Amino acid sequence: MQQQLAATVEEQMMVKAIREECPWETLPKRIQAAVVTKEEWHRRVVDYCIRKRLPWTSCFSRKVCKEGEYYEDLMRYLRTNLALYPYHLADHICRVMRISPFKYYCDVLFEAMKNEQPYDSIPNFSAADALRITGVGRNEFIDIMNKCRSKKIMWKLSKSIAKELLPAQPVDLVIEPWWGVRFVNFTLEEFKKLSEEETLAIDKICKEEVNSYVLFDPEVINGLYRRGGVYFDVPVYPEDRFRVSRLEGFVSNKDQSYEDPIEELLYAVFVVSSENATVAELAKTLQADLYQLQAAASFACRLGWAVKLLDPDSVLRDSSAPALPNNILCDDDEGSHTSINSEKSCELLNNDSDGPRKISGTAYVGFVVDANVTSYLMMGSLSPGLKSHAVTLYEAGKLGYSCIADLCDDLASLEGKKFEGVLQEFANHAFSLRCFLECLLSGGTSPNESTEENYQGGSLQDDLSFPLSNKSSLQSTDSTGIGQDGDLRQEQDSTVDSDASSQSTNISKRKENTVNDFDSSQMVTQNDSNQTTELDGSTGNSPLPKTKRNYRVNILRCESLASLTQSTLERLLLRDYDIVVSMNPLPYSSVLPSTAGPVHFGPPCYSSMTPWMKLALYTSGGCGPVSTVFMKGQRLRMLPEPLTKCEKALIWSWDHSVVGGLGGQFEGNLVRGSLLLHYLNWMTKHSAVIVQPLSINDLDDLGNLVTMDVPLPLKNANGSVPSALAGADLPEEQMSNLISLLEDLSSKVELSTVGYLRVVRLHKVIESSDLSNKECYEWIPLSLEFGIPLFNSKLCEKICQRVVDSNMLQKNDLAEHYESMQNVRKRLRELCTEYHATGPTARLLNQRGGSKNSPRQLMNIVSGRWSPFHDPSSPPTQGGTSPRDHVRLKLGRRPKCFTEVLSFDGSILRSHALTPVYEAATRSVTEDTPSPTAVKTDSEDSDTKDVVLPGVNLIFDGAELHPFDIGACLHARQPLSLIAEASAASLAIK
Repeated sequence: MQQQLAATVEEQMMVKAIREECPWETLPKRIQAAVVTKEEWHRRVVDYCIRKRLPWTSCFSRKVCKEGEYYEDLMRYLRTNLALYPYHLADHICRVMRISPFKYYCDVLFEAMKNEQPYDSIPNFSAADALRITGVGRNEFIDIMNKCRSKKIMWKLSKSIAKELLPAQPVDLVIEPWWGVRFVNFTLEEFKKLSEEETLAIDKICKEEVNSYVLFDPEVINGLYRRGGVYFDVPVYPEDRFRVSRLEGFVSNKDQSYEDPIEELLYAVFVVSSENATVAELAKTLQADLYQLQAAASFACRLGWAVKLLDPDSVLRDSSAPALPNNILCDDDEGSHTSINSEKSCELLNNDSDGPRKISGTAYVGFVVDANVTSYLMMGSLSPGLKSHAVTLYEAGKLGYSCIADLCDDLASLEGKKFEGVLQEFANHAFSLRCFLECLLSGGTSPNESTEENYQGGSLQDDLSFPLSNKSSLQSTDSTGIGQDGDLRQEQDSTVDSDASSQSTNISKRKENTVNDFDSSQMVTQNDSNQTTELDGSTGNSPLPKTKRNYRVNILRCESLASLTQSTLERLLLRDYDIVVSMNPLPYSSVLPSTAGPVHFGPPCYSSMTPWMKLALYTSGGCGPVSTVFMKGQRLRMLPEPLTKCEKALIWSWDHSVVGGLGGQFEGNLVRGSLLLHYLNWMTKHSAVIVQPLSINDLDDLGNLVTMDVPLPLKNANGSVPSALAGADLPEEQMSNLISLLEDLSSKVELSTVGYLRVVRLHKVIESSDLSNKECYEWIPLSLEFGIPLFNSKLCEKICQRVVDSNMLQKNDLAEHYESMQNVRKRLRELCTEYHATGPTARLLNQRGGSKNSPRQLMNIVSGRWSPFHDPSSPPTQGGTSPRDHVRLKLGRRPKCFTEVLSFDGSILRSHALTPVYEAATRSVTEDTPSPTAVKTDSEDSDTKDVVLPGVNLIFDGAELHPFDIGACLHARQPLSLIAEASAASLAIK
């Protein structure tokens, strides 16, 4: 390890010395000892410059080798690695060395064929550029190899057969008018063979400062290009803007295994690019070298993957001038091309980050999805047009606003189609995606509020609408449990209809004259922010703007965002987006926006994606199913009382790990009570778990759990809770209970975000003597999910309807949502701080009686004050009340105290009321003694992905959360003195 660290330090010192152009004589002794000789140092310098694709004229290599030798070594390195053609070095490689892109890619293809490498061995971008230049793709490559192998012995003796089968001339290119034309160094014989028109063109290129392709005869220039007489320059300047379009012609081969800074930048450029940001601003966002970023953007424009946004005068720019920042920008130019987003970023950086973000004019939205959505669109065979969008989203990590209209058109082509099997899951995601995209593009307003003025100025909202359901906003679902054979079955939402395509009839067709992408010859402006229409009405907490706000939507892939550094991601989101919306479920590896960034309709923090969110929901609302939390690493010999004799139980793991098919699904896993102990011991080896026991009365006739998904935001624009939410096909008593539950929760829990609240129907626990209401049920909250559930098209449609009814997208600010998420973060931090492994509760339980001489002191003090709250004998079962219901009833009706611990001694579940002395000890730990793991700030909470596991066993009794002592149920117990010493040691380390 020390040797590796030393090598890393030496390499860093070498890189610094090369950048500072230190000669051999001035090198530190440590580097001289590692390099040994001056010649070896010069070789290291050349190798570094080649790997970085640096021009000889501006790198250290000019002092240690000749120009010709440097570029020959460079091209040899590129051919060996089948690398991308260095277009930014074409001034020497193409003009002086006469190695054109066509000649180079023919050599690259021959290199792969000669070594009998598969086509997949050619890196993505090299294969795509070779296809553009030579016309040789995967099928052509395989065909040539088959022809070579058919010659058998001749192919083994002479590999040059493959070169003869390669094309002799490049294919015709799509050349933009603003591309520059450059000529190579002609020999005397070549110059004599030029026609009169070609001679005039060469003479014009020599004399004129402006050499854009549009100024020449295309036939003459194309003829010279096919013979290698000219090459094309694609100038990109620091003040230029461009947008990423679809990746037509992309070749999905392997990524490069060699170092290429330009190629590595391309993926980042695809994600962070914005038509409102200049190249210089992109370099600042990525903290990348401006020269290399210009080269990457130029290559993207060559392949047609990026469209440069031009003003009319830029076509006549002197493209022969080098596109370097110090040669291009003057003071006047910088002032005249100030970026919209540069002003926006400066304004946001100067604002106080403690408050919600103000949105004025057009709102820019980033919709975050995962790679599964791209695979569904790509491999579902749903529509041929969707594959191109899916490839772009997967490879580039972003689908820009200019492609959203085409995507919606392709998604609309699925309307009315029938699907079966796994294709229905693909179709559900497609229907939901279109539904929500059109909801965003319409500004979260109903179609009758739209007028023609809304669709001017290049807006994609021309007659855009989304499905508005007149049905109930609640849906009854059941979970596919465990059948009679005892097999494990995952809880599944039955609301995903097998014929989800029928709901697409509610989606209105966009007109064929929808305004298309911005023209490539126009600069991006902010006209659309002023082209809005009047709206009436106001909300209870935030007034509606006088003008309707337009929305621009980009689709982002969360895996691509996660590949960026945290600082780069924050700069990107701050610069380009006002609102970020996440799909549900969002992978735990995703990166969430910080509180200082854009408004986020999704998980407020990483702990909200764990079972901590369930405990926060239950404790804040004061209701929920009986739940037991088990720490990681425990092994049970028996189940504690809340779980004994349960018919089935729901299990969630804390870190989403999948163990034996359990724990990976966000809906939870429904397991049989007879198998619960086995699965608990299996899962606690890997993570903490939360278990919710269910009686036989809690299940339906098929043994499934009955749930409903309530779409959010819950309140209407006037702040009321709509009674129509309970319009499901329910008995009157259950409907009344559901309405009262939602009204009560809305006053205690923050439900003004985008997502859904899942409630579960449980048997209403009553006294055994009351036989008249033995079949009553009640609804209680099960989970709160943030984001858009693309997996359920009907639920997604209902959420869009709630967004319209609440007018949340048309408010002047989103203060209500911001405050709601702040409260959720605060509650989650309180729970994590209180109950994690080194929190005050764990420290108190582990340190009291921590003396080595009396390791059982805590047990003795506590056990002396236990008092049973039900008889140890078997509870009564008459009146239709099961033993499981009896325990739940006793838990809910027992006398409560201020500080309480529950314990199970193997036969009786007991409740212990702590004495005032003990309560004072609790307060001394939580208040007087500063915890080293103090409550994190919002920025700290959003920056860490570490899963905070509970450090004590917990039980939620239906109203409150308490520590839970299950020592009698464990296989073995650690001595309290050892736990106390370990806890103290961990605190000392921190």
